[in-house]
Amino acid sequence: MSRSSLFTPVELGALRLSNRIVMAPLTRARADVNHVPTAMMAEYYAQRADCGLIISEATAVDPQGMGWYRAPGIWNEDMVTGWRVVTDAVHQSGGQILAQLWHMGRLVLPDYLDGRLPMGPSPIAGEGETFAPRPAGDDSLFLPMKPYVVPREMTQDDIDKVVSAYGRAAANALSAGFDGVEIHGANGYIIDQFLQSKTNHRTDNYGGPLGNRLRLLSEIVAAVTEVIEPGRVGLRISPTSERKGMGDEDPGTLAQAIGELCSTFGLAYVHLIEPIASGFMEKPANPVMERLRASYDGAVIQNGSFDGDTAAAFIDGKQADAISFGRPYIANPDLVRRFADELPLATPNFDYAYVGDETGYTDYPTWR
Repeated sequence: MSRSSLFTPVELGALRLSNRIVMAPLTRARADVNHVPTAMMAEYYAQRADCGLIISEATAVDPQGMGWYRAPGIWNEDMVTGWRVVTDAVHQSGGQILAQLWHMGRLVLPDYLDGRLPMGPSPIAGEGETFAPRPAGDDSLFLPMKPYVVPREMTQDDIDKVVSAYGRAAANALSAGFDGVEIHGANGYIIDQFLQSKTNHRTDNYGGPLGNRLRLLSEIVAAVTEVIEPGRVGLRISPTSERKGMGDEDPGTLAQAIGELCSTFGLAYVHLIEPIASGFMEKPANPVMERLRASYDGAVIQNGSFDGDTAAAFIDGKQADAISFGRPYIANPDLVRRFADELPLATPNFDYAYVGDETGYTDYPTWR
């Protein structure tokens, strides 16, 4: 089948993309130990700048929401300076890049918080385990793993501080030269924790009915769009995902309500994680894409187990305006060319996905 639709321009709000191939956020843990972006990261993103749009790896808005060894943040001037090197490299290579703004909520280990408990909407632990910081003197390849803990329930003051942190992070993203931001409302992190009924058991204005569970998202979007024009702001969601102990009583209605909220604010796009085949995440039994597109009048980026052919088919069928690719971008810096010329894709070495330096990061070759 023809893949030509992948290579046509598209507008996502105020963003003009030269093609419909989007680099999805990929946590790669190559910032320094203080969460400051590095020159190595600039090289990595510049290698991939021929796609229509790069969305940065998840970037913490506040120390309380950072729970990943050597993932980047954007809450201080050193981080802004580090990110400026990255955005300059992408722009010099002809690309566009958004900062994905992130707070992990209940999924932060106390190890990252000087022993304090993380915070979440309700005192319910995430399911599974996550990377802990590397112990002093440990130079092994792999990081230790620890289970998630029961968080403390957030107070109104906690909520207000998180909303403010997103607003400051948006301002810092502009100072760092980003072309806009994506709000991370997916994958079981703090916004998702408030949205989904399984993880939000609050009895105040932020819990219970769906309208209340949407309140944190609405306040964060308002704070971000006070700083950045809405046409340069996107939102990533995963209403059908049950990873890390997530789950909602009615994902379709949740997706529809999120679409209505995004239309009200005039956001550039909604980035929907809804796999078309099971892999890193399970394919949902009841997809919500149609409910989202019916309620939202902006562009939709779809994500989840796509290849060049299925991506083009979704665009041709008006099921998406663009498609984002995550894991294929790890080992294929020239993914756009490989899709265009129908070349084989290289296979990533996942031993180096979240640890290391140049190996398994910037050393994947282009097609010869």
